[in-house]
Amino acid sequence: MSKIPIRKYAYRLMVFSVVMAAIGAIVQFCQQYFEPHFASPAIPFIVLFFFFITLTTLYIVMRNPNHVTGQKFIAGYMLSRIIKMLSIFIFFILYLVFNKEDRWSFTGAFIVIYFAFSIFEIFALKKEQ
Repeated sequence: MSKIPIRKYAYRLMVFSVVMAAIGAIVQFCQQYFEPHFASPAIPFIVLFFFFITLTTLYIVMRNPNHVTGQKFIAGYMLSRIIKMLSIFIFFILYLVFNKEDRWSFTGAFIVIYFAFSIFEIFALKKEQ
């Protein structure tokens, strides 16, 4: 795997995050005209959380350009996955504990955004291979 420049990836991630936030804002704007209200007011925070956690995990994987291939890459990638999954789990549980009335719409938005960022990350890493 070749080295992915952090700035290039961060720019792509930022553009993707802005698009995701815009889609979330459009959904929230449109929901005022429809019943039931299905969009969580936490969508911007979910997108922001996934932006930072995705950027952090990429930094963990790519922080040392000499170890981008082989066993060191696999070890860094697995470490980044563990950190990402623990962070996601903590964020998700804390939100559900403190905001019980928004439980279902938050869960739906969280899952959709999680998969969107995961697909983005897979394509971004695969494209640079």
